[in-house]
Amino acid sequence: MAPYGRAAVEFGAHVSASGGIYTAIDRIEAVGGDCVQLFTQSPRMWRPTNHKPEAIVRFRERREEAGIGGVVCHALYLCNIATPVDTVYEKSIATMQATMDTANAIGADGVIFHVGSHLRSGIDAGLARASAAMARIMQHADGDTWLLMENSAGTGDTVGRSLDELEVLFERLDRHPRLGVCLDSCHLFASGYDVGDPDVMEVVVDDLDARIGLDRVRALHVNDSATPLGSNRDRHANLLEGEIGERLGAFLAQPRLQHLAAYLEVPAVDEPELAAPEIVKLRELHARWTERV
Repeated sequence: MAPYGRAAVEFGAHVSASGGIYTAIDRIEAVGGDCVQLFTQSPRMWRPTNHKPEAIVRFRERREEAGIGGVVCHALYLCNIATPVDTVYEKSIATMQATMDTANAIGADGVIFHVGSHLRSGIDAGLARASAAMARIMQHADGDTWLLMENSAGTGDTVGRSLDELEVLFERLDRHPRLGVCLDSCHLFASGYDVGDPDVMEVVVDDLDARIGLDRVRALHVNDSATPLGSNRDRHANLLEGEIGERLGAFLAQPRLQHLAAYLEVPAVDEPELAAPEIVKLRELHARWTERV
């Protein structure tokens, strides 16, 4: 993620960092991406990876060699900072603090996270738990690395399904200068925002600007949805193969979001031979829709 206000969108995807954190750069370069999202540890385990100093240096070197712009790290899906369960809560905070530390070390632009679920304890309790956890995590937000709240699809008792809830968290953190937002197209669609409608996107962006500020929107997740509008289900589909389809271009080409890096999290990016065509589709979708505005 280049500084706010850059001239052009970057196109990339979430890729594996298996075999050394710097291999994420190798993988995104191989599939033709401009930017990259990665996990800093195994997504199936709580234990953080102890990255050797030479691996950190190599990541920075490879990023420069490959000309990769945006770099974001995604917190583990295991993390839940809205939970009333103390053991999970403390593990989640410690894991996210470790993710922030690694993100700082590699020069990542941000750490993206899902707030989690209040597990029937109530939205007010979930927001209180999450804001307290975020205050502790933000102590590790050094340098230029931001902590980025991702809007959720609204499944079950999730927190962060609406701009209202994200605004509450933002205000409770006293509008911390390195706290921002990652907008996910599939999650917005599942929450009832028709991101395929340019007029709806204008309203969404206006609302974001009024509540949080567009300078706080720091990354885009561009995913089609496998479930209908307002389904509250988090099911990503490959580009042009889901319920949003071609109309996803209205989200991607929204004029006031053209300074952001766009990251794919669709099923195809898990396979190298499929990821490259998906990034081509992303570029072409953007080109078709930017011609309209």
